[in-house]
Amino acid sequence: MEIDLDKLDKDVLALLYLTAFQQRKEFPWQAWKGHDWEVLNRLHEKGFIHDPKNKNKSITFTEEGIAESKRLFESKYEKGS
Repeated sequence: MEIDLDKLDKDVLALLYLTAFQQRKEFPWQAWKGHDWEVLNRLHEKGFIHDPKNKNKSITFTEEGIAESKRLFESKYEKGS
């Protein structure tokens, strides 16, 4: 089976929105690291998250990344869509 990695990356980016949080308004958005490392690395390469290779238990979104994560989540999982 051949996997469409771009679709997979978009699905993971959408799902990251489920655990997205801000500790304070002036802090960037974060989400828990609970997904495949290869996917997280590709999301970093695409500019949606900052480098996931650190000791933190969460990833940090870029501004573009949190906006796209929210858009993808809402478009895929909004009731009636």
